[in-house]
Amino acid sequence: MSDEIRKNVTKKIYATVKSSELANEYDVINLADVSNAKAASYAEKQLISREFVRNKAKSSFILSKNEDVSVMLCEEDHIRINAFSAGESLDEAYKKADALDELFINSFKLAFDEKLGFLTASPSNLGTGMKASCALHLPALVKEGAIYRISAMVGKLGLTLRELYKGAAGDIYILSNQVSLGISEKSAIDNLTSICDRIVEQEREARENLKEDFETEDKIWRALGIMKSARKLEKEEFLNYLSLIRLGISLEILDIEYKTVGDFMYNLLDASIIAYAKKELDETTCAKARAEVVRNKLK
Repeated sequence: MSDEIRKNVTKKIYATVKSSELANEYDVINLADVSNAKAASYAEKQLISREFVRNKAKSSFILSKNEDVSVMLCEEDHIRINAFSAGESLDEAYKKADALDELFINSFKLAFDEKLGFLTASPSNLGTGMKASCALHLPALVKEGAIYRISAMVGKLGLTLRELYKGAAGDIYILSNQVSLGISEKSAIDNLTSICDRIVEQEREARENLKEDFETEDKIWRALGIMKSARKLEKEEFLNYLSLIRLGISLEILDIEYKTVGDFMYNLLDASIIAYAKKELDETTCAKARAEVVRNKLK
């Protein structure tokens, strides 16, 4: 589409939100108006896609005040809603997305077919167009070497299990449904929740074997010691130490809140640090800034 049509579509969609009962909950973000680092930080936080950032000069999205819902405008499709909720709360995330979904369905004539569902830019998103995902911290299953077996198992059930960070740093995996055609939104959520519960159960059983494992306990305490004293923390080592600390919390070895770990992970990746500093930083400077924040928070 032309730049003019893109702007008009964006304005029309945002105007619909601003004239609804959801008006006070959302703002529109024009990526052309923010720094490259700030735009990249939105992608780091999974609020928008990296492809969206690459087309920064022409990209806009709608964002909730607390950053739990975002709507990419005129990306691959005209409207792509992302909703997030802490914990295994797919129903809660769905309610947030559904409120906007209903607003748009009632306000616009959307491309829809009785047999194929929403006519999206990609055939893989036909049907409901909904992808449900859970982020899972699986350090014990990684240690057992069980991830490939589980990934193959969920693949046969129409789901995918992929690394959140390159090289499996942080032992965090995303479980998602692959199919949205011929299945209702509720069925997709119920199916994903069921498989998620089975994986969580396996992870908890594997963690039981680690409770009396001296080597694991030593690694957890070493990770905490390094995080408390390091003057430089590279992104990958930072994520791996966080994984050990989070494992230590679950094994009741460490007395730290999960929220602290979550806040670190959400706010201390490179682009977010640069955006907060409001100036260009190289990887070394980011690593130093990250270490300083972590030291101060873990005192």
